[in-house]
Amino acid sequence: MKIYTKTGDDGTTGLQGGKRVSKSDLRIIAYGAVDEANSSLGVVLSHSVDADIKELLTRIQNELFVAGSDLSNPDLEKLNSRITAQMVENLEKSIDRFEAELSPLTNFILPGGHQIAAHLHMARTIVRRAETNVVALAKDEQINAHCQKYLNRLSDLLFVLARVANKRNGTSDIVWKP
Repeated sequence: MKIYTKTGDDGTTGLQGGKRVSKSDLRIIAYGAVDEANSSLGVVLSHSVDADIKELLTRIQNELFVAGSDLSNPDLEKLNSRITAQMVENLEKSIDRFEAELSPLTNFILPGGHQIAAHLHMARTIVRRAETNVVALAKDEQINAHCQKYLNRLSDLLFVLARVANKRNGTSDIVWKP
């Protein structure tokens, strides 16, 4: 089977269910940003990441694939491959677990520090953009609301994980100095 189909040469792509839309459609932009976020986590995982973070990020990569599938399916009656409330709750539990390792924030911090932390911050900003794109899509079309919540929590988790990566690697967070 060839990877190319030539069906998108006219600037359209197919959604689940067979509907064709412009490649500039908000739905395509939204799940494209989710795909980019997933790829950015692949960059993080290409480094020597602590086992607990590696396991978590691998699970999240699989869930982001579900989010992309969720967003590519405009038929909310079909419940397969959807982000769930449990997935959102699992992110919250992970935030709480990793945040317990950290001292409370007293200042804004800048993205960076250890290489793994810097990549986690980059992934966080890509997830924020994906979330923004999903919010824009939700203004015009009905979406699974859990998907938007998931991306919101995920960006928070990635912020916490970046701080944890800095701490575990003996690197201080970079404090913002106005």
